[in-house]
Amino acid sequence: MAETAKWYVVHTYSGYENTVKATIEKTVESRHLQDQILAVSIPLETVTEITESGMSKTYDRKVYPGYVLVKMVYSDDTWHVIRNVRGVTGFVGASSNDPTPLTEDEVYQMGVEKREIVVNYSVGDTVRILDGPLTSFTGTVESIEVDKNAVSVIVSMFGRETPVEFELDQVEVISQ
Repeated sequence: MAETAKWYVVHTYSGYENTVKATIEKTVESRHLQDQILAVSIPLETVTEITESGMSKTYDRKVYPGYVLVKMVYSDDTWHVIRNVRGVTGFVGASSNDPTPLTEDEVYQMGVEKREIVVNYSVGDTVRILDGPLTSFTGTVESIEVDKNAVSVIVSMFGRETPVEFELDQVEVISQ
């Protein structure tokens, strides 16, 4: 049943995000809804500020204040569980009664779920480009930055060697 679960955006009163998250998690635990409501998330970003005295201060800031993301199997029961939590004003969607789930790309861009990309090539390997205007070109891997989802490939075009940036899953190693 977990494969039908999708991420939904829940609107909350400002400042109630942590309370709503904790309440949903307690409700899921007490009503044994772990197979219906799989995850609750508040997207955070780490911010470093330099104070007037020159000291740096690092803290987590909510990326979307007033919103909580819930991965759940949508049904009347799960809708009622979430909707009746104190601090929740409704779901985001065409109407509060008909929430719109996030797409996989939206979830990935928000950083809620990470796609795991297995990189089976290394610097110096010859790779084939799988996507974009240079599809089927080959080149040599110059650098790999997994944390930025980027690979730099030296491609020979018009007699010149040119470095081109790709996402990690846009190239594959050519078997030797």
